[in-house]
Amino acid sequence: MTEPLHRTPLIAAGLLMGAGLGGFVDGIVLHQILQWHNMLSNQLPPNTLVAAKVNMYWDGVFHAAVWVLTAIGLRVLWAASRRLDVAWSGRTLVGGLLLGWGLFNVVEGLIDHTLLGLHHVYEYTDEKLPWDMAFLAFGALLLLAGWGFIRAGRRDVRPRTAYQA
Repeated sequence: MTEPLHRTPLIAAGLLMGAGLGGFVDGIVLHQILQWHNMLSNQLPPNTLVAAKVNMYWDGVFHAAVWVLTAIGLRVLWAASRRLDVAWSGRTLVGGLLLGWGLFNVVEGLIDHTLLGLHHVYEYTDEKLPWDMAFLAFGALLLLAGWGFIRAGRRDVRPRTAYQA
């Protein structure tokens, strides 16, 4: 009798890594390269050296947190790779990554942009809401794409053999 194959460890790894990597995309692209916002830029505009340093500090805390998420996701992926009862599927893993990134966008968009008002996607306009809604819409698209990949990955039922472990 064969043991059933599990997809949950692969999805969990993808969720954690996707949330972490999505946070890195946000932090690197929107905070550092484009400089559209910082973690506290709506509450403490970085228009003085002290305010810029405070924002830089909290951006660093944010990056440390998403690094930890990514590292935990890698650890979960490593553990999953050593299990013979995990259905190894690239589509399932990519789905988990997209789901994690989308979840990051939706949670970050709702909490930081909407509820707490710590910052907005693009601080240098009077019309912040369209930018914040586009960020949430992109997150929703990532969630849908991730869900689709995970569903497609159900057909990938290749058990691993002992020599692959």
